[in-house]
Amino acid sequence: MAAETASLLPSQAFPSQPTKITSIKTLAESPGLTSIPATYTFTPDLHDHVTCVPEGSIPVIDYSLLISGTPDQRSKIVHELGRACQDWGFFMVINHGVPENLLSSILDGCKGFFDLPEEEKQEFKGNHVLDPIRSGTSFNVSVEKAFYWRDFLKVFVHPVFYSPTRPAGLSEISLEYSRRVREVARGLLKGISESLGLEGSYIDKALNLEQGKQIFIANLYPTCPQPELAMGMPPHSDHGFLTLLIQNGIGGLQIQHKGKWVDVGALPNSFLVNTGDHLEILSNGRYKSVLHRAMVNRKATRISIAMAHGPSLDSVVSPAPELLVSSIGNEPAAYVGMKYKDYLELQQSNKLDGKSCLDRVRIPAV
Repeated sequence: MAAETASLLPSQAFPSQPTKITSIKTLAESPGLTSIPATYTFTPDLHDHVTCVPEGSIPVIDYSLLISGTPDQRSKIVHELGRACQDWGFFMVINHGVPENLLSSILDGCKGFFDLPEEEKQEFKGNHVLDPIRSGTSFNVSVEKAFYWRDFLKVFVHPVFYSPTRPAGLSEISLEYSRRVREVARGLLKGISESLGLEGSYIDKALNLEQGKQIFIANLYPTCPQPELAMGMPPHSDHGFLTLLIQNGIGGLQIQHKGKWVDVGALPNSFLVNTGDHLEILSNGRYKSVLHRAMVNRKATRISIAMAHGPSLDSVVSPAPELLVSSIGNEPAAYVGMKYKDYLELQQSNKLDGKSCLDRVRIPAV
């Protein structure tokens, strides 16, 4: 079913806005900038080393085999999906069918948004974490003591589609991009359902993905004169089931694997996919949401676009009952249910801090 479309003119969406907005882009472009302000400085953790993993270690999922492969090929991919969710909470997706020119067009469109004059971006600033369009800097400046080297645009694109009215063409491109990525996410979730021993349609039907929340998040990480002291985004896990990410060829994404940070290098024309808190909850901990962070670069500006996929806002996500019953005895639920809207509001209204939101719904082991 096509997404319902709603247009938001800036004056209609957010009638009262402050007259001034700050952004990292403006700061980074300041003439003669050689150091970063103290409010953007993070003390380096001397034990926080990044490790290298052998090439090919990060799981790669061939989406075409999941959708149209032979039964044996599909069975193998479903098994690989399950292992990736269990061992990594992260994987790359190739042969997904989303045209390469659409990927480059949406990256260009987001660059166009970040290049708008500050007063124009201010019109889309938003006031509340559940406003359908929000742009700004850092993550939540109202509660943070140190700020992140990042500007963002967050837009709700399903079940109702929103988009900034500028720059020209962004709305049309993001509508098509959102639709195509949503198809891939639902195909992946079907395979993940099967890998858990559930019906392929289980997640889709049980949590009303037809009305599921899809959130478009564009991130700008400008060049930084002291990247060793700055942070693009801190270690955190995502809400929802899956987040699919693309970037403009500049690296910076790191994931935590077996307690160590790993640099992620993307294959050409691939999606970087991480599992979210609600997949961990639904699977009762069989699959883990992954901690990840964004680093910044001295010489190159990074743009990434993350597409988060969750259930409908009114859905209460709790461990699947079918996973709590087995022939060797019942398994206790490891998480309590919480309405997705409440979880989303909780995470977005506070500081990003690892899995602090997930910890609130975790039931302590007896």
